Amino acid sequence: MSIASLSPLPSADRPDVAARLRDALLGASFTADGLLELLGAPAYAALSRSEVVPALRATRGDTPLELLVRLFLLQQPLPHARAADVLPVDACLESGWLVSVDGELAATVDVRPYGGPDGEDWFIVSDLGCAVGGAGGIGNRAEGVVLGVGGASTTLAGLTVRTPVSAALDLGTGSGIQALHASRHATRVTATDVNPRALHITALTLALSGAPAADLREGSLYDPIDEGDTYDLIVSNPPFVISPGARLTYRDGGMGGDDLCRTLVQLTGERLNEGGFAHFLANWQHVEGEDWTDRLRSWVPRGCDAWIVQREVQDITQYAELWLRDAGDHRGDETEYQARYDAWLDEFEARKVRAVGFGWITLRRTAAAEPSITAEEWPHPIEQPLGETVRAHFARLDYLREHDDAALLEAHFALAAEVVQEQVGLPGAEDPEHVVLRQNRGMRRATRVDTVGAGFAGVCDGTMSAGRILDAIAQLVGEDPVALRDRTPAQIRLLVEQGFLEPA
Repeated sequence: MSIASLSPLPSADRPDVAARLRDALLGASFTADGLLELLGAPAYAALSRSEVVPALRATRGDTPLELLVRLFLLQQPLPHARAADVLPVDACLESGWLVSVDGELAATVDVRPYGGPDGEDWFIVSDLGCAVGGAGGIGNRAEGVVLGVGGASTTLAGLTVRTPVSAALDLGTGSGIQALHASRHATRVTATDVNPRALHITALTLALSGAPAADLREGSLYDPIDEGDTYDLIVSNPPFVISPGARLTYRDGGMGGDDLCRTLVQLTGERLNEGGFAHFLANWQHVEGEDWTDRLRSWVPRGCDAWIVQREVQDITQYAELWLRDAGDHRGDETEYQARYDAWLDEFEARKVRAVGFGWITLRRTAAAEPSITAEEWPHPIEQPLGETVRAHFARLDYLREHDDAALLEAHFALAAEVVQEQVGLPGAEDPEHVVLRQNRGMRRATRVDTVGAGFAGVCDGTMSAGRILDAIAQLVGEDPVALRDRTPAQIRLLVEQGFLEPA
């Protein structure tokens, strides 16, 4: 498949037609909720795995919603008369949303309903066969193909801090989902992509979703951004795949190893306004003889706090197989598949790469004399959306920087919501072997504490200072209060940093 085989796109200069099409889609309940109700949970979930058969079976009727699902999501042509019953057909033909094929009407792009965070009915436009996401969903993909919503897109949208801002930048916008989210809380949104087709599709996504138009610019990384331009929010789901060559624009960055992600992160510091956030998804190499956290720490630009979370690690064979399947290579010629697999392994061996990590990187521009860098592995379930948890993490960093141990003991704290205590020990034992505090919100962390730490956290309700609580605990357990005040601030600091305790 070549880029020439991609379908012509609808006109991006006809907002009037996009508005009429949007009204028709909403009128037929072609929404995320309507889709779930029509298909049922199993068929709806199957779409995210690129499996369309359950959805085809669920849309064999003749209702307007079934017709639209078959047309815009499952690539099934419709008779002209039936399409005209639910859509402004003439306007859609004129502007390129529909084409006539053998006497029937077919869509030129996929359109997937997408529910916004506050119940908005949005629509994500993508190339044909790309709306349902998942690895290998459309076989061998064209070089310039633009994908729809996938798990990476929703992950990034969920962890982004959503405070109101003046200027937001979406680097590598793809189908425009991050720009769409940013349009809710940013006065001005700029979206860039090296692929002009992606910029065109982003314009369609915004128009069909009823969102304001964005400033669309073509180019790689910060090349399209004017010198000196800065932003309050920067987001990027870049082409982070570590691969030999740059065969597929949507995933392969074209730089060696993880250089694209490194370069993106390093260039971002000077583009952030004070207090501004940047959120990236990334892959990084685990190189023989090197700690991955040291590698990532070296990426962080000066003047920025950073929170780096590794969500998954794959060995090089698993990683190569994942992305070969993503491109549909496993369905083609076996000799060619094996040659490509070999090329991936050759690339990794030359760089002494033993595994590849995946996760997210959040930067925040700070004036602190000593910025904070947290790099951790957290493969466990989390609660999405995580944006407020991310914002609170950096707010706690500021608090801890501003409070030395003496100030910490004078402060008041409250136990965070939905924190529970677990005691672990042998059955019948008088005392537990250890005590664990566990969060049921946000990162859903668990941390081991001693009996003093557990008792301290349990008493924290904002009414007493930390020092007074420790004095009471010292009297209760018969310990020297001065010694307890000396050794406990480190544990308090950890509980605050991880979100178990909140300044009252």
